[in-house]
Amino acid sequence: MTLILTNDDGIDAPGIRALQKAMNGKGVIVAPKDHLSGCGHQVTTTQAIHVRRRSDFEYAIAGTPADCVRIALTHICSTVKFVLSGINAGGNLGADVYISGTVAAVREAAFHGVPGIAVSHYRKGKQNVDWDVAAGWTAGILADLLNRTIEPGTFWNVNLPHLLPGDPDPEVVFCEPCRQPLPVNYRVEGDNFYYVGEYAKRDRTPGSDVDVCFSGKIAVTQLRL
Repeated sequence: MTLILTNDDGIDAPGIRALQKAMNGKGVIVAPKDHLSGCGHQVTTTQAIHVRRRSDFEYAIAGTPADCVRIALTHICSTVKFVLSGINAGGNLGADVYISGTVAAVREAAFHGVPGIAVSHYRKGKQNVDWDVAAGWTAGILADLLNRTIEPGTFWNVNLPHLLPGDPDPEVVFCEPCRQPLPVNYRVEGDNFYYVGEYAKRDRTPGSDVDVCFSGKIAVTQLRL
């Protein structure tokens, strides 16, 4: 199976190395050279996209996550069977999937008929992520999802919870995405508006991915184009 690994935190982010570890080193990394968190499904069509080949299995792309997938599918790997994106440093829950470059990568793959899995790690405040633990949880999730039959035009979105050291491994819950909006709060100073919405205080529908992940469990949703 030919796998493409990408993200939106940049090719040198620890999350993509944790994703690679979860796959026992398998896969070709085709990821943005820079940090592009929150870029959504932006694509580059009016300027050149520089591709730097670091090795036979690693390419740094001067473009967005969606650009990475487009170039990977059309010019780097002609036999891609799956696209994996992440592990993102921060949750991509509910409405986040429209903002997230991590999720956009697998959505782009789905447009081309290639299944994908986006993996993100919710962070409480600015606490650090234990990437070794995240890799272990992700390995178990991928072992399951990669062997499931998925309907064309759909893809998986996985969100890992932020637990304390020594906590037992979290339960995996298949659920629906939350449809509540993100906090829209601003501090106004003259003509300038500063976003001050607090992610952890967002509304959550009981049983939805936000509720599941915030409750300390792994939230898995199946999304559709």
